[in-house]
Amino acid sequence: MRVRTATSALHPTVVLWTAVGLVGYALLPWYGLESNFFTLSWLLDGYPHDDDVAPALFLVLQGEKLWLAPLGPLLLAPLLLWGRRKSDPFFGSLLIVVGATGVAYFLLQGFGIGLRGFQWQWLTWLVGELDDRQFGMGWGALLVSGAFLFLFTLGLAARGAVAGDEFVVGSIGFVVAVVTIFIFMPIGQMLGSALLTQEGDYSLPIFLAKLSATGSGISAAFSAVRAAALPGIRCFSPFWSA
Repeated sequence: MRVRTATSALHPTVVLWTAVGLVGYALLPWYGLESNFFTLSWLLDGYPHDDDVAPALFLVLQGEKLWLAPLGPLLLAPLLLWGRRKSDPFFGSLLIVVGATGVAYFLLQGFGIGLRGFQWQWLTWLVGELDDRQFGMGWGALLVSGAFLFLFTLGLAARGAVAGDEFVVGSIGFVVAVVTIFIFMPIGQMLGSALLTQEGDYSLPIFLAKLSATGSGISAAFSAVRAAALPGIRCFSPFWSA
């Protein structure tokens, strides 16, 4: 009887991050709040039906922000692991697929839809004009994205990454995510803006021209600094030769 109970239960870490994701999706405001979250004033500000403080689930059920709908089934997908051991290949594979798909879709909808609808022209060409918009992400979105990230790292650990150590793999995933968000993404956005022409189109020649001009400016600045410092350096040459 004990063996049956152990094999029928869902892995506790899967339970944890699935619960975190569902709380963020169904209970917490999806978008950023004007007031401090911890004052809980948003609970008296039209929660949970008002667009500004509604969780993603309520937005979808009200027929709004329907691009958030796929995140719900993805968060429920780990329940398919009920009764499966961590050593089961399906266990790790499913979590990797769910986590990677969730993170990718979260980023796609977050960057692809902004204050003016679709941010990318190819989305307009593919789907058509979007009459809706969305603002910055809030606590609900933070918990959902974190849940997908750690479900992904749990899947990697289950497949044998870092000797199957869930904590180490999760820590590495967290560090990579933070570095990507705060370092690589801003750099990527700057490089992307350098590709834009005055008409709003992307142009590689324009980017190369800007890069060349920037490189010339840096080279000129370096030459000026070297020229200014060279007389002082020569003053010390007798000491060096001695």
